[in-house]
Amino acid sequence: MNRLIIFDTTLRDGEQSPGASMTREEKIRVARQLEKMRVDVIEAGFAAASPGDFEAISAVAKAIRESTVCSLARANEQDIERAGEAILPAEKKRIHTFIATSPIHMEKKLCMTPDQVLAQAVKAIGWARRHTDDVEFSAEDAGRSDLDFLCRIFEAVIKAGATTLNVPDTVGYTLPQPFAETLRRLIERVPNADKVIWSVHCHNDLGLAVANSLAAVLAGARQVECTINGLGERAGNASLEEVVMAVKTRADIFPVKTHVDATQIVPASKLVSQITGYPVQPNKAIVGANAFAHEAGIHQDGVLKHRETYEIMRAEDVGWSHNKLVLGKHSGRNAFKSRLAELGIELPSEEALNAAFSRFKALADKKHEIFDEDLQALISDEALTPAAEHYRLDYSRVFSETGETPRAQVILSVGGEEQKAEAEGSGPVDAAFKAIEHIARSAAQLLLYSVNAITTGTDAQGEVTVRLSRDGRIVNGQGADTDIVIASVKAYLNALNKLHSSEDKLDPQKGSV
Repeated sequence: MNRLIIFDTTLRDGEQSPGASMTREEKIRVARQLEKMRVDVIEAGFAAASPGDFEAISAVAKAIRESTVCSLARANEQDIERAGEAILPAEKKRIHTFIATSPIHMEKKLCMTPDQVLAQAVKAIGWARRHTDDVEFSAEDAGRSDLDFLCRIFEAVIKAGATTLNVPDTVGYTLPQPFAETLRRLIERVPNADKVIWSVHCHNDLGLAVANSLAAVLAGARQVECTINGLGERAGNASLEEVVMAVKTRADIFPVKTHVDATQIVPASKLVSQITGYPVQPNKAIVGANAFAHEAGIHQDGVLKHRETYEIMRAEDVGWSHNKLVLGKHSGRNAFKSRLAELGIELPSEEALNAAFSRFKALADKKHEIFDEDLQALISDEALTPAAEHYRLDYSRVFSETGETPRAQVILSVGGEEQKAEAEGSGPVDAAFKAIEHIARSAAQLLLYSVNAITTGTDAQGEVTVRLSRDGRIVNGQGADTDIVIASVKAYLNALNKLHSSEDKLDPQKGSV
């Protein structure tokens, strides 16, 4: 009863953020970092969403040995069969099935009566138990559901064999006190409530996902579903790092402990941010750049005299390092390989390592000092395999002069064929994008263009995120370079390559819990 299970859904619910879709290789990288952090359960995706999602879940199931690997499934036999097949290679496997229980969802979305919903939930547990004894059931939109009906359906799925019962605040509607009271009453009223793990999955629409989750823990929940950086649909999910550190820091209040290695929190945060293109705001708790910064003189004086005057946790305890400088142009291949391993970066082959080392040497010729963030960006920048690079930059030249209209020339390899274009724009980046579009003719809409300096200094790499939309599909592209125009072109082409891929995803709302 003093164990709090951390269920990470970054690879499933987090991926439902617009443009945050990950490739199979990226999901494996994140999953390995989560396992290194000792997360208990990794929800790797929604197997029925697409062949690509199925393959990614299966790949994660093969790669992970310590954490439980989970797939989401709607409460129908086809979804559950796909989930069971996807997690088959896992050492420890779970199926997470759900059905909506609120009056508005049952009537307007499902067009089912409460009795029909209950019967379908019971069937779903039976189908799931064909594949594993570890079956989780979620009552979607429990936060707006009738308590008596929740008691009925939870009692029924316990009898059917569910081992974890999840009470989701799907739309971020609840408040800490009433949500905690709901958990207490469910645990008191549902027969055999002590035979299962009670879980919560809170969304952040009112900024209360972490508060609601922690209130539920005090009321008896022993699993929290969360994501790295609070990534997720709409305003996101409960932030894993905030839940874990709240429980650890306030051990005087919370009667539970997690198994999470907190020193891996910042590396996980940076990895997810770079892969998804969602930057972490500087004042974000735990993982923001300013989380342990002290500007006010009174604060600085207090910290210098005694750290705990203004710091309730140590930066080192969550993975911040003050010694970020690791490599330079004279560093060798073994030092490069060792540092990648320390950062949790595993390359699939010696060929990939050699290619990465060549890119590192090229970067070292431009930058005297190479930081951990540079290495993360270097690997992320080359995440696409050659087969996935339908568009590749071979050459670019940009003209920008005071009083003159900027113009750009690009040469792209498109499906192996060289194509050239030139265009003018309001700035060098705009000109480069227009030149690319003369070739690609993608008809995509540019939703976001964002630039962040990876490290300090005028020779810092610029990391660019580009978000494109076409035919209802939204993708993020990332690129990094010491030349911001080149970084922008890389990001734009990265996004175009994702749009060109054939991995179509199911409407994410159908995978919402």
